Amino acid sequence: MTEKSLVSLTGQKTSLLLNIAEGAELLYWGKKLQASPDAQARALSRAVPYGRLDSDVPVTLMPESGRGLFSSPGLEGHAQGKHWSPVFTLKTIEHLDSGIVIYSEDSVAKLLLKTELMLDKESDVIKLCHTLTNNGEARYTVNRLALTLTVPERASECLSFYGRWVHEFQQQRQVIQHGGYQQENRRGRTSHEHFPALVVGTNAFNETCGEVWGVHLAWSGNHRLRVDVKADGRRFIQAEALYYPGEIELAQGESVSTPWLYASYSASGLNSMSQQFHRYVREHILRFSPAEKVRPLHLNTWEGIYFDHRPEYIMQMASEAAKMGVERFIIDDGWFRGRNDDKAALGDWYLDEQKYPHGLEPVIEHVLAQGMTFGLWVEPEMISKNSDLYRQHPDWLLQLADYDQPTGRNQYVLDLSRDEVFEWLLARLDSLLSQYQISYLKWDMNREVVQPGHLGRAAQTRQVERVYQLIDRLRAQHPQVEIESCAAGGGRIDYEILKRTQRVWPSDNNDALERQFIQRGFSYFFPPEIMGAHIGARHSHSTRRVADIHFRGITALFGHMGIELDPVKESEEEKAGFSHYIALHKQYRSLIHSGDLYRLPGDDPAAQVISAIVAKDQRQALVSVAQIAMPTWALSGALRVTGLLAQQRYRVSVIACADNFRQGIVNTQPAWVYEGAELSGEWLEQAGLAMPVLDPESALLLLIEAIN
Repeated sequence: MTEKSLVSLTGQKTSLLLNIAEGAELLYWGKKLQASPDAQARALSRAVPYGRLDSDVPVTLMPESGRGLFSSPGLEGHAQGKHWSPVFTLKTIEHLDSGIVIYSEDSVAKLLLKTELMLDKESDVIKLCHTLTNNGEARYTVNRLALTLTVPERASECLSFYGRWVHEFQQQRQVIQHGGYQQENRRGRTSHEHFPALVVGTNAFNETCGEVWGVHLAWSGNHRLRVDVKADGRRFIQAEALYYPGEIELAQGESVSTPWLYASYSASGLNSMSQQFHRYVREHILRFSPAEKVRPLHLNTWEGIYFDHRPEYIMQMASEAAKMGVERFIIDDGWFRGRNDDKAALGDWYLDEQKYPHGLEPVIEHVLAQGMTFGLWVEPEMISKNSDLYRQHPDWLLQLADYDQPTGRNQYVLDLSRDEVFEWLLARLDSLLSQYQISYLKWDMNREVVQPGHLGRAAQTRQVERVYQLIDRLRAQHPQVEIESCAAGGGRIDYEILKRTQRVWPSDNNDALERQFIQRGFSYFFPPEIMGAHIGARHSHSTRRVADIHFRGITALFGHMGIELDPVKESEEEKAGFSHYIALHKQYRSLIHSGDLYRLPGDDPAAQVISAIVAKDQRQALVSVAQIAMPTWALSGALRVTGLLAQQRYRVSVIACADNFRQGIVNTQPAWVYEGAELSGEWLEQAGLAMPVLDPESALLLLIEAIN
């Protein structure tokens, strides 16, 4: 290791140090180093234990089995059975203001490796990508191409995410001392089960304490994430897109790139890590259209009418929605030809003239006349066998032709690798957006992918890439149209799809209690303004649970808010509740969609979920306290709020709560509940407020404002 072989990258709070002598080894990734590390880096030279190889073998950004690394390599492949153990040597390095680009080659295998490592100096988020090029005459088959980041030996716990339909973004923890942890997704989209992100950290890390290293693979298809502990104690995180056999073959001059891996380090727990990711997403991922920087409040018709489309009735719904303050009205599934249930018509993207005998224009004109914009649901990647499109083009399915593929949601997937399929879909979507005044598409993808074959070969990776291209082409033609990524709820949510969409739907579950957990898991990597959060009906359609309007309203407040129901059928009392929370969301929308999110630890974490959003200038905050179960004890301790200015005095007041909050199961609530309180930021963070007693499945919303 020499000073010439060292590369240092520094952000606001983070430093990275790489040794590029043999591959690119990440020597240090942690808290910002104030002094130049170059002259001191030799202190990190490792011992070489007896009974092993006679020289030190680094774990690089591209681990190589050919160097004697007996753990998961970064590349597995071959050229007709040869060149299966490549070793790359440095060719050139390009220094950029935000990072480095390293070019390495294996002159025997005729492979060129380009490694891009960037550190955003404002958010402290790093991103990493490999591109492999075959310069040999023989075709090179790539079985795996993975991204690797090393973390220190003190990283001893892993936080990962699991779930299923209507139960996404759940959290679990594992101790990582030997072996490791691995998750795989083979469902053809990001998946409900294994969102492609995880966090490792020091023992018992939490929202406010401990060192954490978080990673997210920006890929909307099959993936693998793993955390490995080597026999010598070194640890690394590895992430990759999963390839089917024979899927990636490179002819001479052809290349394949990994998805981007995004990562961030925090010395002060998960909240800081999340805020760094949120800042990066806001500044570098999101691409809102100029007309829609303020996130308009939605009504989606799905749980209101399902497939029962009557234009006059839908216009009544729009009128009622506008009265409550809705700003965007979206017609969901059921509008197109022959679509009366979920068993037919996908692919026939033409208006059902039996349901809409006068066309869709009168409905849209009515929506626009109410001061709202109009949106429409589509599921372009799918096809039903009971459809005109399938009867005309049965060969357009993504399939292996000699097998009987199982259905999912009574539907199949179109083969986007076929240019004629791609161009047909683009033309249909372009026609819809050109014919009608549509400013928003809810883009759904409701099934998992089985046997993704194109002309007999695996084409899952190509399918995902073509979805990206389809959205890119459509948005180039209609830049003012915004798109929501929905996949039976939270089945396709990642930074790469988010570069092309402006909203995601975390779950088909609008149950406020379940949403507390779903939205909390979601918040680790995504900011509130892109999270669809709807007030559903009093009786949840997904769980049959009953919740009052206040619990539903407060739960939906900390996102991109909407409602999902039939407002015509709702009682005046319920509609008054919707109107109240719609107005409340609009009042604080700019704070919610720009502030720093804190997941606050409480004294009764088994029974409460507490969150705060603090303005950038730290002069205002909203705090949500959700009572998810019976209190563990008769009293619930203190509420402490972080992120405020220590010496600033604040006024604390209750601005939303259940109707019976101040009476019922308590003799009296704490005095501040009735009178408000004036407290310093230091007091709120260290001493806090006596927690009130709350009913199970209820919530409280507090406003904290600076006094002066």
